Amino acid sequence: MFLVTRLADEFKSYYSHNRPFLKFAGFAGAVGFPLFYLLQHFKSTHPYDSALLRAIGGLSFLAMGLRDHWPQRLRRYYLLWSYCTVLYGLPFFFIFESLKNGGGVVSVANTFMTVIFLILLTDWRNTVVQLVLGTLLAVGGYILTTPHPQMPVDYIGRVPALMLVIICASLFKDTQRRIEAERFEALTALAGSIAHEMRHPLGQVQQSFRAIADLLPLPVARSVSHALASSALDTLYRQLALGERAVQRGLQVVSMTLDEVSARTPDSASFKMLSASEATARALREYGFENDYLRERVHVDVVEDFMFRGDETAYFFVLFNLLKNALHYVPTHPDMQVTIRIDKSQIQVRDTGPGITGDVMSQLFQPFVTADKSGGTGLGLAYCRRVMRAFGGDITCQSVRGEFAQFDLHFPSLDPARAREHEAELLQRAKSVLAGRRILVVDDDAAQRLTTSYKLKALGAIIDQAGDGQRALDALMQESYELVLLDLNMPVMDGYDMAQRVRSGQAPLNTDVPIVAHTSDPPHLANVKTRKAGMDGFVSKPASRVQLLQGIIDGVDHAKAARRPIAIAGKRILVADDSAHSRKAVAVYLKHGGAVVVEADHGEAALEKIRAGDHWDAILLDINMPGMDGLATARAIRALDPSPGEVPIIALTARSDEVTVRAAQASGMTDFITKPVEANVLYEKLTKAFSGAASDAPLKPTLSLVAAGPADQLLNTERLESYGRIGMLGELLDDYLPEIAGLVGKLQRQFAQEDFRACVDTLHSLLGMSGEAGAQALYQSVRRVYVPMVESQAWPQETGWVRQIATLSAETEKALKTYAASASIGQNNT
Repeated sequence: MFLVTRLADEFKSYYSHNRPFLKFAGFAGAVGFPLFYLLQHFKSTHPYDSALLRAIGGLSFLAMGLRDHWPQRLRRYYLLWSYCTVLYGLPFFFIFESLKNGGGVVSVANTFMTVIFLILLTDWRNTVVQLVLGTLLAVGGYILTTPHPQMPVDYIGRVPALMLVIICASLFKDTQRRIEAERFEALTALAGSIAHEMRHPLGQVQQSFRAIADLLPLPVARSVSHALASSALDTLYRQLALGERAVQRGLQVVSMTLDEVSARTPDSASFKMLSASEATARALREYGFENDYLRERVHVDVVEDFMFRGDETAYFFVLFNLLKNALHYVPTHPDMQVTIRIDKSQIQVRDTGPGITGDVMSQLFQPFVTADKSGGTGLGLAYCRRVMRAFGGDITCQSVRGEFAQFDLHFPSLDPARAREHEAELLQRAKSVLAGRRILVVDDDAAQRLTTSYKLKALGAIIDQAGDGQRALDALMQESYELVLLDLNMPVMDGYDMAQRVRSGQAPLNTDVPIVAHTSDPPHLANVKTRKAGMDGFVSKPASRVQLLQGIIDGVDHAKAARRPIAIAGKRILVADDSAHSRKAVAVYLKHGGAVVVEADHGEAALEKIRAGDHWDAILLDINMPGMDGLATARAIRALDPSPGEVPIIALTARSDEVTVRAAQASGMTDFITKPVEANVLYEKLTKAFSGAASDAPLKPTLSLVAAGPADQLLNTERLESYGRIGMLGELLDDYLPEIAGLVGKLQRQFAQEDFRACVDTLHSLLGMSGEAGAQALYQSVRRVYVPMVESQAWPQETGWVRQIATLSAETEKALKTYAASASIGQNNT
């Protein structure tokens, strides 16, 4: 009974994740048994073949294939039925027929074929058992049904070869299964370790959410205004910054894992010249120490600073990983110290913890190897080595068990002249932007203003100073500036208030002036606050001249990118889309940038406007339009005589698969934007087209923020904020919400009528509408259904998808109304 139970468990386990294979085998047997019976009768000789035995086999296999139609109460017997069917249809039937036909070449071939099929259909234990049982039953049946049974000698002589096939094939199959099992275990362990690594950042996010929830007032049913103390507001921003930093740490774990699994090295094209001491100081300011006690364990000793060429984020990864490994042992070694020593092209990270054993040292930098820590990915040190070698250096380790562990980061020697050359390059870049222009340095500390002005003196700029935000605002009202370097914590009017007043238009000459914060706040906190206040970047205090110049260049570049609509001012652009709401959203963005926009609701209308002979700077075409779609329209435009020239044609579509991209490029389109269209993506694509930067390289769709957002977030607030800035939020409620509700109702009716084509068309409209309206979760839910339906031309396999879309639509409507109400209150308070 134990052996029988073991065999049954093995058979059941073999098909636990591959049950459809039995179903397909059943259909194959149901077709094969009668088919081979018919083929036998077309031969010149008619060997023994029993129609009854074949009918039994064919019907048994057919029942096996029709598992989905079995009554529920009988399905528990399915595996037993399959086992008996395979036993009967393979070893018993073919060996019995071979014996009845007296052996021969055909019989031997059939037997070998039977064995191969049996090995494919079962595990090796059941293969052997079924072959033995089937042979015994076949021999017994042959003896009972044959008057003078004789065992064919040539057939019996093939038994050793048959056994060799069984043994080799079974061993090979078992080895493959073991490899797959080990791979599955490795992937399971990796997934578990990543989950372990993600617990801390996710815990920090949860803690930040709870802290924010504690500060929120009690909920009420009606709309009321609540006052928020400045200390509470500061706490909110601090918790938001901590949450963002935790998310970044989690993304670092994912990025590091993907890079190591794919053996990807950092891109050297993004490398910059970095000061070892300054980069290390910034890393320590950004490192998420759990408490002040751990922070006090870490000390920096700068013997001699040096410059190296690398990626700052990647260097942070390396240092963070070494710090995390060292501080892991503080609970068991509370007196442990971690010293980071910078000296002559080398950074040492030394801790006085338990040290590392010799057997671990030999494989320390191998992927997926960890020691003394449960749940680690084992990828950290492997990634550190990959980064350091990408920098042109290396990482080594030395340790004495029970005394210390020291990791040495070796950087390639860099000529001091190269560092001076780097500073000269930064200075030249800053000069090219600001020479002869006005810079306003705002700081309540006179000494700090003087020091900063001295660092900027070589730019050839005209430098003005202001001691507080009010004086700075007065200066900005009187004079146009090319840069404001702004302290944040000042009396009279702080930097945040001043920046918001400038962006709101109180200094009309400088509404879009680049503003770079100069602050002592922690970088993660300054990043959140300055971004919210409309600033273009920040530089941490104290800052070297190189850091200050780099911060200014980055801030000016950010400001240029943010003011990108200027590039489309005065351009004539044709927008063709069958969705009036999608057209309107794109047109509003373009008009906001100063473009002249003409709209068309289908391809033929767009073609007529182009044939009229007007000049066009760009054409935006929705791919999926009724009648003449975007692809056909693009081909027709390119074939016009006279041709409108090499006018850029940019595709707009909700699909971004490779087939669609290739079709767009083949039709003559020059670029590709995935719906819903984001303003910044639209400006970037048009700026690229107008600058002549387009190339013959394959098109690459730019995914929208909606498509990339978390699925459980109902609204894309960034998109809604952009609507608010251009005064379109009211129209969103008036036009989009009723249209979305109408489309959902239409979809429900069409689905009830099983009208596939109509459902696809409605989903297409709903996809564009929800994306444009910033209905993030609804957009993603519709897209998850729509794209496979278009590609496979079949209904979705999942059930309840229409109900899910309807539920999300109702929730989205409530969320949009709540958002609009809160935005209105915020504007009134302002």
